[in-house]
Amino acid sequence: MAENFPIVSQFMVMFIITRLLSIVCKAKPLAHCLSNELAEKLRTDPKSISTASVDFGNIVREAPEAVLHPSCPEDIADLVRSAYCDGDSSIPFAIAARGRGHSIRGQAMARGGVVVDMTSLARHHSGGAAISVSWSRHLGYYADVSGGQLWRDVLEETLRQGLSPVSWTDYLYLTVGGTLSNAGISGQTFRYGPQISNVYEMDVITGTGKLTTCSPDENQELFYSVLGGLGQFGIITRARIALDRAPKRVKWMRMLYSDFSAFTKDQEYLISKNGRYQDNALDYVEGLLLMHQGPPDSWRSSFFPLSDHPRIISLLKQHKIIYCIEVAKYYDDLTQNTVNKDLENLFQGLSHIPKFMFQKDIAYVDFLDRVREGELKLTAQGLWDVPHPWLNLFVPKSRIADFNDGVFKNIVLKRNITTGTILIYPMSRNKWDDRMSAVVPDEDVFYTVGFLHSSGFDDWEKFDLQNKELLRFCEDAGIELKHYLPSFGNEQQWTRHFGSKWRRFHQRKARFDPKMILSPGQRIFSRNQSI
Repeated sequence: MAENFPIVSQFMVMFIITRLLSIVCKAKPLAHCLSNELAEKLRTDPKSISTASVDFGNIVREAPEAVLHPSCPEDIADLVRSAYCDGDSSIPFAIAARGRGHSIRGQAMARGGVVVDMTSLARHHSGGAAISVSWSRHLGYYADVSGGQLWRDVLEETLRQGLSPVSWTDYLYLTVGGTLSNAGISGQTFRYGPQISNVYEMDVITGTGKLTTCSPDENQELFYSVLGGLGQFGIITRARIALDRAPKRVKWMRMLYSDFSAFTKDQEYLISKNGRYQDNALDYVEGLLLMHQGPPDSWRSSFFPLSDHPRIISLLKQHKIIYCIEVAKYYDDLTQNTVNKDLENLFQGLSHIPKFMFQKDIAYVDFLDRVREGELKLTAQGLWDVPHPWLNLFVPKSRIADFNDGVFKNIVLKRNITTGTILIYPMSRNKWDDRMSAVVPDEDVFYTVGFLHSSGFDDWEKFDLQNKELLRFCEDAGIELKHYLPSFGNEQQWTRHFGSKWRRFHQRKARFDPKMILSPGQRIFSRNQSI
């Protein structure tokens, strides 16, 4: 028996050596396989690692090995090539592009890998301006924008020339590459399409480290893969965004409903007027729930006059849930004399509660940047950097009444824990390009439903339980949901999410990121699986 000890000891020594070599090999690309110039742009200090280890959701924490602060796209390409071409390690280090970290479940993280700070790319913008406005006979006006640029800065720069992008998210302090990797939606989507439908061209670094220009005419498979592709196929370093003439002011209105059927019928009527150059069309349509346990206004914006709060609260106590349609009509010097008449004609026959229509007239930029006010207010109160167990869903029109009965009136109302905005508004499927990676329900009209909760660090789980309960209800009721900003735990759930697109999504991953280097925080592909 004693004669076996040396064999066991030798085995243990070899095992330890093998493990150490594995660790060294895995770390080697960061320590030895980068150019000195690029290595100097990697940060491993505690502050940098800590910042890259959390996101807006404040629920998941995963630490990277380092954070790259690139000064040009080639820095990112060099980093990806270093991971892809490393011959000493069978599993290359992972890389995640991070803009403002506005993910909810760690999607912009890279445990043990490298997080790329895309806002650094926008700050350096070597080789020219970070936002360049141009015109062509074929495209009209457009802006070439760094992938790490904030949409708020894009708005500011284009407005200087009397122009503006047409499709927005409700919150502007997000990066261009970040929203294009998801879809980029808000109340403008019914008319102008999501942000991914308003892109002419992109520069993308694939998972092999190749910097490629792509468009519907050039490298189109990569172009459609990346749009809504959750960062799986490439890192967007430049996007060419469609522009149009910028309006100056906005008629911003809200109407209250106690009847859900009337609420949805009117919303669907309003978005049916969705021609891009249709004079009597609205520019923005959203909806939200007002609950009896909360104030009439939410953190996203202060809208209702304080003098009207008592009668709105009285209405909430009577009905417990009130549905609110929120709309906006843009205008400028040429249309200021007709905008009120257009709205009057458009609103004829709507079924909102009489005398519960409210209106504001504000500057265009103030309307688009309306959520910022709420952010600054919560930040001052220490209530912004808290857990956000958000859930965003696309619900088919055919089942939205069932969703209201089973989720809003039953689960949400009975749990009585709502602290945050609940959005509900319709979109038209014909504004989405099925060649892109983003997925939506297979109906002509579907609803976005967003549970935008905020919580304390010690009670976010109760909101998470509510999210799981409503998802179980939809599963049991056969409501075919699609998740926006999805987060799933296994391939089976991802396969179901993508549905008929899964096979193509899988093939695109094998083509553009065969070693599964990019965007590991989405947890779509296992680093050990073969594709």
